[in-house]
Amino acid sequence: MSHAVIDTHVLAWSLVAPSFLSTGVRTLLESGATIHVPPCALHEIALKVRKGKWDEMLPYAGSLDSLCSTQGFRIAPYTARMAMLSGSMEWDHPDPFDRMIAATAIEMACPLVSKDTAFVGLDNFAVWKGRIW
Repeated sequence: MSHAVIDTHVLAWSLVAPSFLSTGVRTLLESGATIHVPPCALHEIALKVRKGKWDEMLPYAGSLDSLCSTQGFRIAPYTARMAMLSGSMEWDHPDPFDRMIAATAIEMACPLVSKDTAFVGLDNFAVWKGRIW
């Protein structure tokens, strides 16, 4: 696999708790594959830190973009097409961040790296490349 999109928790755990990542995910992140981070993952972390809901990410919240670069991750684009897909896709999952992350993975034709089983609900989408954990 040469490309993948990671979700918010995978990004966070790569920084503060790599042991929370499966062995396969750690191997993927270290393999030289192109790892894309949806911009909304940075938004979600910053928002939760600001609201006092993710204190362990406080030291990282102001420099997530450079930390992604340091780890060899690329910030994914977030296009108008991704935004429209996020809002319109038939998926019974209300979390806007997860919807934006899924739309990013779909439009980039990449599998999504996530522990979150909510993404299994996308398995019937023909263009969905699947979830890795």
